Amino acid sequence: MTRTAAIELGDCTHHNLKQLKKINSVVFPVSYNDRFYLDVLESGELCKLAFYNDIVVGAVCCRIDTLGHQRRLYIMTLGCLSPYRRLGIGTVMLNHILNYVENDGNFDNIFLHVQVNNEGAIAFYKKFGFEVVDKKQNYYKRIEPADAYVLQKNLKNTPEGTTSEKIQQNGTMNGTSSSIDSN
Repeated sequence: MTRTAAIELGDCTHHNLKQLKKINSVVFPVSYNDRFYLDVLESGELCKLAFYNDIVVGAVCCRIDTLGHQRRLYIMTLGCLSPYRRLGIGTVMLNHILNYVENDGNFDNIFLHVQVNNEGAIAFYKKFGFEVVDKKQNYYKRIEPADAYVLQKNLKNTPEGTTSEKIQQNGTMNGTSSSIDSN
């Protein structure tokens, strides 16, 4: 009998927080401070560990953010261990987030920062309707390249137009910082 691989998402708790820290330290070129992990524990459905055949191989962590009158979801981290990439794990994590915002119904957009040379991540998010809407110079500290793209998926139009239209008019977008503590 052939067993198909099972991809499941599980809650982040005090009991598995070290696994999340380990995943993040291996997958991302930045370190996250203790405040980040305390916030994650309060995130509920917005932070999930990804399991592949009962092994933790990835995680997604988000937070609710506001810009003016817009309610936005910020993807702080979404990553998977290298040997487990291209198996649909990232898609399961992102679909979880997309379903969350759809079921909520009150989000204007979803956004995240991606290092400018991370072509794989940029292509991945574009498949789901995200667009590059801004470039943040020197967003990262002590890693090269230091610049990041802001990728965004608009969920609804605002009376003043979409965020993408505002960016084209203003030439920039106000950034938000995540809980990054670079080494």
